[in-house]
Amino acid sequence: MSQIQEFNDYRAKMNEVILGKNNKVINRLFNLDTNTYADGALNTRTKEMLGLVASMVLRCDDCIKYHLGKCHDEGINTEEIYEIFAVANIVGGTIVIPHTRRAAEYWEELMQNNK
Repeated sequence: MSQIQEFNDYRAKMNEVILGKNNKVINRLFNLDTNTYADGALNTRTKEMLGLVASMVLRCDDCIKYHLGKCHDEGINTEEIYEIFAVANIVGGTIVIPHTRRAAEYWEELMQNNK
């Protein structure tokens, strides 16, 4: 199983468990997160790029994978992704480099699935 499928399957499974508990605060937080990335004054494409930078700076590998997938869905290309990586590394510092490596690996797999 690819790391993309494994990540997406696990995320979907656990989101179903979490949301199935009907905790009002958690459900509202998930809804707020979803609505944050909808088109508004900024389009979804831009928001996903911002989400990727923030996730890299905060060093959340799950969030990085999620936003890489969304960036891929939004048609962001490899050149743009590496500029996003550059911004994240400038803002976050060298501690972001290991996350950039894993992000690059995940991006390569996303791109391979395109072929």
